[in-house]
Amino acid sequence: MSSDKNDLAILRELRDDSRKTLQEISAAVGLSPTSCWTRIKKLESQGVIKRYTVDLDLAKLGYHDFVIVQLTLESHTDDTLYEFGRVLATIPEIQEAYLVSGDYDYYIRIAVRDTRDYERLLREKLYKIPGIRHSKSSFVLRVLKEASVPLTG
Repeated sequence: MSSDKNDLAILRELRDDSRKTLQEISAAVGLSPTSCWTRIKKLESQGVIKRYTVDLDLAKLGYHDFVIVQLTLESHTDDTLYEFGRVLATIPEIQEAYLVSGDYDYYIRIAVRDTRDYERLLREKLYKIPGIRHSKSSFVLRVLKEASVPLTG
């Protein structure tokens, strides 16, 4: 997919506030509303815009801590990896999960209310997943940077 400067400008506007009206977006990027609408629809059909969502403040919802969990599995068969990924997708506290190279198989970011909540999640959900050989947990002390993809062009 190739994006020109107008597409990137539209994406920046939507990333900053996806509730902006078409008129607000078109005025900000210097295009007509019709041209803007056509470009947005093209970006949606190409899958560049996957969805429109809301950015929630997890702390205000009671999730004050994040834990980064590094996991190693006993086996690496296709079935094991598929089943592990399927079960992870059912645990709402898991915010992100990455299959990675290196010493561990997965890095997982989990939102929890506190240490007791994390202990409960380990007991009731994570450690009930078959095939986990080893895990290492680190509580996030402070988030230094959160960003989406840079939209420059």
